[in-house]
Amino acid sequence: MHTRRIGDVEVSAIGLGGMPMSIEGRPDEARSLATIHAALDAGVTLIDTADAYHRDAHEVGHNEALIAKALASHDLGKDVLVATKGGHLRPGDGSWTLDGSPRHLKEACEASLRRLGVEAIGLYQFHRPDPRVPYAESVGAIRDLLDEGKILMAGISNANPERIGQANEILGGRLVSVQNQFSPAFRSSEPELRLCDELGIAFLPWSPLGGISRAGELGSAYAPFARVAEAHGVSPQQVCLAWMLAKSPVVVPIPGSSRPETIRDSLGAVDLVLTVEEIEELDAV
Repeated sequence: MHTRRIGDVEVSAIGLGGMPMSIEGRPDEARSLATIHAALDAGVTLIDTADAYHRDAHEVGHNEALIAKALASHDLGKDVLVATKGGHLRPGDGSWTLDGSPRHLKEACEASLRRLGVEAIGLYQFHRPDPRVPYAESVGAIRDLLDEGKILMAGISNANPERIGQANEILGGRLVSVQNQFSPAFRSSEPELRLCDELGIAFLPWSPLGGISRAGELGSAYAPFARVAEAHGVSPQQVCLAWMLAKSPVVVPIPGSSRPETIRDSLGAVDLVLTVEEIEELDAV
């Protein structure tokens, strides 16, 4: 497995996104555990989750607890960096709400610590800006958690360039990751990716294959990805992830998966080398 860095931690160049294993349409627990174990067997050392990755109102943190169970039951579980997030909520009716207040973020972190069964969270990220709370106050809470040793590294998600700079300043230059949506269908995070490249901050694309319901349609929706995939004898999904990896050494995609076979296929992208011409063709999509 090829590796990249988040802060001072070396991780697999492609991580596993846990959300599909806990929200609507999720598989049974046995398949989810098998998916996480398959990722570990293939060399994954980064798993992305959040306390909001659950379906019903009474099961906040479902995905965190699932990941903790999977890691505890595998020999390689201790080598994994778990990245979780706080500040997003799911009332249980399918909607997503926000609470970026310092009080909530600190309480959410404590709850995540308990579910993950750790003394300090490897990477904790502010999930999404809350328009009711000044951004500096939300990130200030993350800084406090970092200073208190409750988290080992700090990141932000769904942030624009201005907020990346602001967060890094508030954190005293200790911002290690930015997790934004980025895929062939969603290219508006290019400025954030470039800024992270300049600053040496890890950029973690979420929904890199277009989302749970559209990942399988990538080749049919974007012909260049299908053409390049056919030329290499691989899936369009592998081509997509290899294209992202080629953009910058700070890029660490976190494709979501709920089947062992799909995460194994995604991980094949680390060995796929695209030509300059192919990358240019894909960039033009």
